[in-house]
Amino acid sequence: MAVRYIAIEGITGVGKTQLAHLLAGRLHAHLALEDVTENPFLPLFYEDPQHYGFQTQVFFMLSRYRQQQELHQMDLFQTVVISNFIFERDRIYANVGLNDAEFALYDRLAETLSEKIPRPDLVVYLQDSIPHLLGRIRARDRGYERVISEEYLARLSEAYNHFFFHYTDSPLLVVNVSEIDFANQLDDLDDLVQQILSPPAGTRYYRPVHVDV
Repeated sequence: MAVRYIAIEGITGVGKTQLAHLLAGRLHAHLALEDVTENPFLPLFYEDPQHYGFQTQVFFMLSRYRQQQELHQMDLFQTVVISNFIFERDRIYANVGLNDAEFALYDRLAETLSEKIPRPDLVVYLQDSIPHLLGRIRARDRGYERVISEEYLARLSEAYNHFFFHYTDSPLLVVNVSEIDFANQLDDLDDLVQQILSPPAGTRYYRPVHVDV
């Protein structure tokens, strides 16, 4: 089976967009990137998550649904597509940030929409430590992210790991990036590309070529 639609996932700050750009350059792929800045509720959510969590997640869900629908209009047999999200990402955030009543309503909406979206041929799930994630978030210095706490990232990381431990909708490649800089360690990037182009099946774990056994 050819890998034509690749989705990169992981917690905020893990490097999804950077890797998407690097892979798109290697594979001459079309990029389908999420733009978090278009969500007007996101800054309000970080200031007051209890009051703006539901609006934030519904906006993201509908925005990602629209982007997924645009993929239907592309010829995935002729074009490789790389995205930095899967539609189900919002469910992870919603599970962390919404109360029971809000999550139940959100889940009903998401379940209806999820039946109408294309599935990736491969999901690349990036993992990293909380200190590394915080460091990247602070370095990129987005104003609304300055209030993100270590506690919130830890809860979100746990939710991500739980979700992908049970994930079976697409083949999955798990990559721990704590010792990898794909932008500067080109051997690792070359090796990852080979892993991605291998026939996908089940869940696999990537080990960087430069790490000693």
